[in-house]
Parts: sequence; structure tokens; C-alpha cells
Amino acid sequence: MGKDEGMGQRLRIGIIAPPWAAVPPTGYGGTEAVLDRLGRGLQQLGHDVTLFTTGDSTCPVERRWVLERSQPDRIGDAVTEIEHVVHAYDELRTMDVVHDHTNVGPLYAWRFADLPGVATNHGPFNEELTAMYRASQGRVALVAISHHQASTAPDLHIDAVIHHGVDPEAFPVGRGDGGYVLFLGRMAPEKGAREAAIAARRAKVPLLMAAKLREATEHAYFDDQVRPLLGDGIEYLGEVDHEQKLALLAGASALLNPIQWPEPFGLVMIEALACGTPVLAFPNGAAPEIVEDGHTGYLCADTDIMSHRIHDARTIDRQACRAAVERHFSTSRMCQDHVALYDRVVAHHGCVSPQI
Repeated sequence: MGKDEGMGQRLRIGIIAPPWAAVPPTGYGGTEAVLDRLGRGLQQLGHDVTLFTTGDSTCPVERRWVLERSQPDRIGDAVTEIEHVVHAYDELRTMDVVHDHTNVGPLYAWRFADLPGVATNHGPFNEELTAMYRASQGRVALVAISHHQASTAPDLHIDAVIHHGVDPEAFPVGRGDGGYVLFLGRMAPEKGAREAAIAARRAKVPLLMAAKLREATEHAYFDDQVRPLLGDGIEYLGEVDHEQKLALLAGASALLNPIQWPEPFGLVMIEALACGTPVLAFPNGAAPEIVEDGHTGYLCADTDIMSHRIHDARTIDRQACRAAVERHFSTSRMCQDHVALYDRVVAHHGCVSPQI
């Protein structure tokens, strides 16, 4: 087959998702939402995509699996992930390139010397993950999801920095006239739910909190740090589905994202911007790569500054927020960046399928 215009050669691409959530996720699951868009987007560009996931996934590409259902209660369990990975590489060994999004997969990839490989780290480059990626260097190309994340692993060779993307047309631009600000994420200290509540209360603006609350540590944090702050306009809604999330984002005057850790990306920020909703974030991790201070939101040094900026958010042009996503954080851009990397990786190995 010939080349797709402007997109290089048509490739058979295998994507290995983690086994912890379906693709796309039915609830919380940022990585799985990204992989759904990546799989669909690559297929729309004319490539043949096979997604190795769990049997309850519904992403509209060819899918294969060994685990009938996702395993949220076993997150981090090595045996579960290894079983998933071993079957994945067996199923995808005839692909032109395999893109691995698991933790242990890049190490197992050494068994397949003739199979071009790519790996994306969706988490922090902590000591354990850095050691694993160091061991796989030279076998798989390594992708970081932000420049800040890449900077935290100076002894690793990062082959590409590729920001996540969303489908802008799937996010309605709202008027932000719901009379509230929004916190959306996990109920965890590093996400800053407590700080969001404090900032909103000081600003005397209602805050709606939609957050995942399943694990024991999340319940402990909620009971100790967040529940005492509820009332007087601070409301916890529970975990919401996709349609509810869109409605909440569209109606919010701002998203509060007072992250307490160097988050590698922060998908919720571009989802908010896609709805035209300004983002108020602490300047940690990738936030300065996503939020343009004074243009699409504000980078706030502390809770006091965030509380003052809540009122300033009304002056942000919501169309400018949406335009920033269309220019920099679209699924189309994300997929094109990945194809460019796949082309380089395949050319380096010299093993494009004979029929292409």
C-alpha cells in the first residue's frame, strides 16, 4: 500500500493499555481516556490499530484481551500486570510497532528484539519507575507527557515529549453562568481538594466537588481533611459520569486545580479549557505548560492568591480557552505527534510490513 498523504506509511500499531480500567473508562481514568482517543485518532488517520486491553472495553478499534474485566481493585499488582503483558506481546508480535502504556511491559519487551517498541510513562519518574525505564533503554523509545516530567529524569533518554489531547468538538463551550467554581479529580491530598475548598470559602463563591472516592486512603483523607469543610456553599457531589462532567465544566466560572505535587500532565485542565472554562492552578508539574497565566487562567502561588483570582476568572475570555485546546491540545495533534515518532522508530528498526 502507498503512503497516506502527509502521514508517512500506513502502520499496524499495537497499543497495550494497563489492565486496571476499561478503555474508555466508565468513571475516573485519565490514562484510559487518552488511549481511547489515541486509538480512534490513529485509526482515523488510516492506520491499522489493535488495542490490547480488558474485555469490558468499548474503544471502536480491533481489541484483544486475556482479562475479561478491568481490575481496579488490583492496581499495582505485579502478577495481574505481568499476565496481561505476556499475553499482549504474544498477540501483538506481528505489529509494525507496539506502544506500551504499562509499567512492566517495557522490561518484557526485551524478548522481542525485532519488534519496534515505544513506551509512555503516565506517572512520575520516581526511583522505581526510573530504574525500570533505565533498564529498557535501547529497546523501546520513551515518551514523556510533559517537559516538566521529562526534566525529572535527566539520566534517561526521552525520545519525545507528547502532550495529551482531547476532541474539542466533544466538549461544549459553556457560559460559565452556573454560579459556582469546580473541583474535579481524585479525593487525594496531592490533588488539593482541601485547598480548593478553602480558596472558594475565602472568596465566598460556591464550590462543587466531583471526585473519585473509592480507596481507603481516599476515604481517610476525605473524612479528615474535606468533610469538615462541607456546607455553606461547599458541596461534594461524588464521582460523576462523562456527561455530568461536561455539564459541570460548562457551567463553572473556573476550575480550581491546586495540585500539591509535580503532576506529569493533568488531563482535567485541558478538558476544562475545551469547555471554555478558565483554570486556576498551583504552578506545579505540567500546569505552566497548559495554563497561560492571565490568558486561559491563572497560576496561583498559594491558596490566598487563588481565592482572589476566583473573581478575576470572570474576565478571562472563554473562547480563548477553547482556542488554546484547538491549537495545542487536540487529539489530532497528539496522534500526528505519535505517528511521527512511530515512523522514526520503525525506520530505525527497518521492519515495516512487506505489504505496506
